[in-house]
Amino acid sequence: MTASALNGDLDRRITINSNELEWIASPGGEVLRKRLHRVGPPESGQVTSIVRYQPGAEFPSHPHPEGEEILVLDGVFSDEHGDWPAGTYLLNPEGFEHRPFSREGCLLFVKLRQFPGAERRHVVTDTLATEWRSSVRPGVHWKKLYAQEPFSDHMRLERWAQPGEIGVLNFPQGAELFVLSGEFSDGEGRYEQHSWLRLPPGTALSPEGDTACELYIKEGGFPYLRAG
Repeated sequence: MTASALNGDLDRRITINSNELEWIASPGGEVLRKRLHRVGPPESGQVTSIVRYQPGAEFPSHPHPEGEEILVLDGVFSDEHGDWPAGTYLLNPEGFEHRPFSREGCLLFVKLRQFPGAERRHVVTDTLATEWRSSVRPGVHWKKLYAQEPFSDHMRLERWAQPGEIGVLNFPQGAELFVLSGEFSDGEGRYEQHSWLRLPPGTALSPEGDTACELYIKEGGFPYLRAG
C-alpha cells in the first residue's frame, strides 16, 4: 500500500463507523471531511468521504475528472445549477464543472474520480419524491439511483424492514454499503447510521437484527477503483 492510500487494499473487507472519525478541515478550512477511502494524492485522488459544509462555505469553480457522486444527507447543498436539499442524488460526469456552496450548511456522502466515461449522463434525482419499489426479498424495498450501459456500476437505495429476515446477500461483483438510517449487524460487527462497508467481489453478507434501516448500495464499481 502506498503512503498516500487509505483503505486502498481492494481484496480486504473494510468496515468503518464514521462516527468514530475526527473531522478534518479541507484546504479552504470551511469544508470538513471524514475520509473513508483514498488512493492517490490527497486533493486529487480517488476518494470516498463524508463532507460537511459549514454555513456560508464555498469552493471555487472546478471540474470533475472521472466524475463525482453526491448524496445529500442533511441541509441544502448548492451550486450555480440549483439548490439540492437532503435526499438529492447527483452524478456529475466528466466534463461537468461547478462552484459548490451551502448557505446554511449541509452534510454529504461524496465519491470522487470513480466514474470514468464522458458519455455518462448527468443525474439529479430527488429520492424523497420517488416511490419505493418492491423486491423479491421479504421486507426489502428499493429506489434506483443510477445504472447506464455499458458501465458496470449501478447504485440504489434499499430499505430493510427487518434485516434478520432478508437471508444471505451475495455480491459477485463486490459492493459498497453506507447506512443512511437505522442499523444492522452480522457475524462480524454492528453497523449503525453512517457506517460504511466495502465488500470485495464474491462476498456474502448475512444481515441480522430487527431494527429497520435504509442504505445506499453500490455494486459493480470495483473495475473503476485503483488499488493502493
